[in-house]
Amino acid sequence: MYQMETMDLKQNLTLLTDFYEITMSNGFFVNGLKDRIAYYDMFYRRNPDNGGFAIMAGVEQLIDYLNHLHFSQEDIAFLRETGLFGEEFLQYLENFHFSCDVWAVPEGTPIFPGEPLITVRGPVIETQLIETMVLLCINHQSLIATKANRICRAAKGRPVMEFGSRRAQGIDAAIYGARSAFIGGCVGTACTLVGKQFDIPALGTMAHSWVQLFDNELDAFRAYAREYPQDCTLLVDTYNVLKSGIPNAIRVFREEIVPRGFRPKAIRIDSGDLTYLSKHARRMLDEAGFPDCKICASNSLDEYIIRDMLMQGAEVDSFGVGERLITSSSAPVFGGVYKLAAAEDEHGNIIPKIKISENVVKITNPCFKNLWRLYDRDTGKAIADVVTLFDEVIDDSKPYTIFDKEYTWKTKVVENFRAVQLREKIFDNGVDISKKRTLKEIQTYCAQQVDTLWEEVKRFEYPHIYYVDLSQKLWNEKNRLLSEKKI
Repeated sequence: MYQMETMDLKQNLTLLTDFYEITMSNGFFVNGLKDRIAYYDMFYRRNPDNGGFAIMAGVEQLIDYLNHLHFSQEDIAFLRETGLFGEEFLQYLENFHFSCDVWAVPEGTPIFPGEPLITVRGPVIETQLIETMVLLCINHQSLIATKANRICRAAKGRPVMEFGSRRAQGIDAAIYGARSAFIGGCVGTACTLVGKQFDIPALGTMAHSWVQLFDNELDAFRAYAREYPQDCTLLVDTYNVLKSGIPNAIRVFREEIVPRGFRPKAIRIDSGDLTYLSKHARRMLDEAGFPDCKICASNSLDEYIIRDMLMQGAEVDSFGVGERLITSSSAPVFGGVYKLAAAEDEHGNIIPKIKISENVVKITNPCFKNLWRLYDRDTGKAIADVVTLFDEVIDDSKPYTIFDKEYTWKTKVVENFRAVQLREKIFDNGVDISKKRTLKEIQTYCAQQVDTLWEEVKRFEYPHIYYVDLSQKLWNEKNRLLSEKKI
């Protein structure tokens, strides 16, 4: 039996599927459906932390996966040993070539429940086989980017550093979590590998063990300052912040940093009442002649603690946030799903498909669709999103009526707006045609797009529910299918 003996970070991920994706694909194959064209949508149903929106992330990793999608001889051997698949199907997998069209919302875009974030069109086996990786890439990184954006907004312009590698739930979670945290607004990461791989600033100074290893705190600070006088940040809470940490830091700044022609960069407080300690630390540093020395706070922070600290007058210039960011501990599941929306018949006609549930939120939106965002021309603010049939065009030269997809009597006429298609085509017949952007460009784009949202949508508690409506044609088609499917 084939066994993987060691961890291989560059391993082929084609079999990172739910097993039913393989068994269903085999079923499609033996039933003569392998060339049937299907349309799948990836969307999510609820914002993390009951927030007003989420942040799209993970598309780059999905693109990389699709570009390298192939079944190795080891994969085929493993599947053959299960005894569940015929040789014709295994030969099909051996010659497998991805040939789908894919559309995606760009990374960094604010997104909302029910929107088709990813649409995949192609032979049903291909569209089915990639389900798990579509969800894995987008669910995880969108979750962390969303949490990071909430934390960075709570910090009100103060830098936030991602400190979560050691608390992440695995290697990929640490690496891609740091990547998506940067998209969400973090200024850098504690993870050196991420700094190398994604050109994100790698940040860090010392741990408590540095201070503990020396005979006393003063000697520890001196040694560090002599080695890094141009970039000296001292961790001051190993023993007592106000009685020893700050006084020793001030002494070292005066005796080791200033004489070498530099200024101290910062102190970091990692325990205790951060608000109280930061206020006293600020006063002590100012009185000692170091008003330019920054104060960094860390220690199990999240958006609520940071918001409360600043409301209480904390004198903190930057934050290091670890476990509650990298795991999104308050809302650890994004909940994206991947559902069939349509299929083509033998004549190429697109036949809409719908899933019905007694749970209304689980009823899917059928058809091959497009996604639009309407912006107010005067303010630049986002008014609403509209999901349409794929070939519909929203004419922004004249008024457009939107309506609630559940309470259809709630209508609004939108005028003086700009209509923008949100999604980009990233694969054409299996060929990568995606627009390449640096991570810094994605981060900048994210900040710009979040700024188009009204403050009411960005509230942490009870945010305004942003409008995501269906076009009249799409709603009619959905309503028709619901009527036909009644039992």
